[in-house]
Amino acid sequence: MVSSSVLQVYCSAVLLYCTGVVHAQFEEETADYMGKHIGQLNSYHHQVSGDVFAVDANTILIRKFVYDGDGKDSFFWAGTSNRPGANGFIVPDQNGKTNVLDKYYNEDFTLKLPSKRRITDIKWFAVFDINTQNNFGDVFIPEGFNPPGYQTLAKMQGNTHSINSDKVVVMDSKTIKIPAFTYDGKGGDVYFFAGEGPQPSSRGFIVPDELGYLAPLGIYFENDVILQLPGDKTVFQIDWLAVYDKTNKRELAYVIVTQNLNVPPSLVTVMDHKSGLPNCMMLHKNLMVSWDSFPPQLTIQLAGHIKDDEYMAFGLSGAQGKNQMVGGDVAIAYMDEFLGHVEDFNLTAKSVCHSVLGQEGGACNDEMMGGINSNQLRSATRENGITALTYRTFFEKPGDPGDLTIPEKGPVSVIWAMGKISERAHRVKEPSYHHTYSRMHTQIDFGSKEKFDNCIPFTSDRKEVTKPWFVPPIFDPARRIFSARLGPGGGRRGFSGKTGLPASNLVWYIEGLMVPDLYLRRGLTYSFEVEGGSNPRSAEFYHPFIITDEPIGGYDRLTEEQRKKVRVLAGVEFTRRGLARPTSAGRLCLWKHRNDGDRRRDDEINSFERFRNSLTFECEDGEPNVLQVTPNVTWPDVVYYHSYTTPYMGWKIHVVDNFRRRPSFNNDGPYNQPTAWLLSAAA
Repeated sequence: MVSSSVLQVYCSAVLLYCTGVVHAQFEEETADYMGKHIGQLNSYHHQVSGDVFAVDANTILIRKFVYDGDGKDSFFWAGTSNRPGANGFIVPDQNGKTNVLDKYYNEDFTLKLPSKRRITDIKWFAVFDINTQNNFGDVFIPEGFNPPGYQTLAKMQGNTHSINSDKVVVMDSKTIKIPAFTYDGKGGDVYFFAGEGPQPSSRGFIVPDELGYLAPLGIYFENDVILQLPGDKTVFQIDWLAVYDKTNKRELAYVIVTQNLNVPPSLVTVMDHKSGLPNCMMLHKNLMVSWDSFPPQLTIQLAGHIKDDEYMAFGLSGAQGKNQMVGGDVAIAYMDEFLGHVEDFNLTAKSVCHSVLGQEGGACNDEMMGGINSNQLRSATRENGITALTYRTFFEKPGDPGDLTIPEKGPVSVIWAMGKISERAHRVKEPSYHHTYSRMHTQIDFGSKEKFDNCIPFTSDRKEVTKPWFVPPIFDPARRIFSARLGPGGGRRGFSGKTGLPASNLVWYIEGLMVPDLYLRRGLTYSFEVEGGSNPRSAEFYHPFIITDEPIGGYDRLTEEQRKKVRVLAGVEFTRRGLARPTSAGRLCLWKHRNDGDRRRDDEINSFERFRNSLTFECEDGEPNVLQVTPNVTWPDVVYYHSYTTPYMGWKIHVVDNFRRRPSFNNDGPYNQPTAWLLSAAA
């Protein structure tokens, strides 16, 4: 018979063992995924140690690497011989350099094998001193080792709404690509959705679309869609990816995500942020709003993963029950170096603020329109990739007739945006046209006693380069006439990508090209047929054409002091009293997105030719205004064409003495020279 004391010891041992196993399993499941483990560095000299992982076929990750740096001629070294020796090659360090190794202490970094070599091509990796032929530490690649790589799943196919795709590809632990995805956009409350379980269910979560939006899906036609799982979610935590109808709780199409996928680790950074306020709503992958209400006061925090020169906008919609920018009342939050700002803006038109018949119109600061700033800044921080500004406002603002009232009870329609901040004058900032903004009707009940929180950690954007479109210059010795019309700025790949400047809502299209560089010869007369709108009552569509010697434009908005620094070369005449009057306002001709188009997706188009072919072209009744210019010897070598009323709409004119020498246009895009369709005016 077993004594009670022995039985107690046995049970305790079993419990301790089981607890240890569960704890180890939990640690393994929750540890950050680093790729496929190759092994630990064997340490021989100079305190070399670290864990080595395969990130993909060509990339090695070393975790917690230690080396005292005392080797005289030491490098990362790899080879195909049976053991480390002179027959090997240098692996560049984490900076891509082949310098002698310095000291390391518990550092994590990746190394890329040179000359397109693959991990399966080598037998070992070492820290090796070439001079003394000493091996300080090494790890051997296991026989038959299979490094992480892209993994293919089934096609995303459905029986409704034309849903179809090629085979879905898992690119890394957080990234899934749906190639050639098609969906008619008519399913209603439909999202990309992921979760656990044998099949899709309402217990899953929304996956932001390829642009980071959390809104219902629009139209897709054979688009390559790259999705990033939100927050700290990885492919190891989901069993399926679906196109899902939340309202009717049914999947329209889905694929099963295979378990234990051998994929590369994600290089995306996960950034958790806690506002300290009880309510929080995720507006976009890169933007959240938090709040707490103590009527008549309301505390709001805007937090976003934005660049240093960008702003966040949030406020009330211009029409309740709708997602409408025009008529809106918003706070513009941004950091000017180390100083935070939250400023009150009214949105009367889709343009930057400028004078319309003596009255400011567009996105205008309340204080410029005779109102007050109703937002009191409480704190401003920029930490770990997150910009957060907390401010206090009021539900009702009787001191400013331009402000909209926030109801203390019941939901209210809100709008939001992110974009590049621009400088109107020294240390006077204003928002340029947004690149990301609300695409669905959103409501918040700021006075509700029930707490609301659907916020998740931020994630960094993929490291892919969004290459600007190549827009060919107009270098034509025979050309004397140019059409000047308006069109959209084309997102990050268009005006902003080409010029490096913030973008306006509309920009100039010369001969059908978005802000091309022009080449004019001194002594010749040129005619610009201007069709940028002739109604001075319109804040959005009144753009007389002018030429100056500065790159911003919007001469009408400048102060007298600013105007003294600008030379106007064409398009403006001055009265005897020195008042400026534009002379080149013609009818409105406009390139614009089709009715079913979405300008938020402009960045997905890989060439300007395809972008312009996706637009429609319309002209109002009337005639163009013809502006004639004759560059002379007093003109600088580079001048700029602009809108008289609005900045950030035009670009360079190169003034040359002759056309005998053709400049190098540094074409990295799809064109080798301007083609016929590009140089012809689109009517």
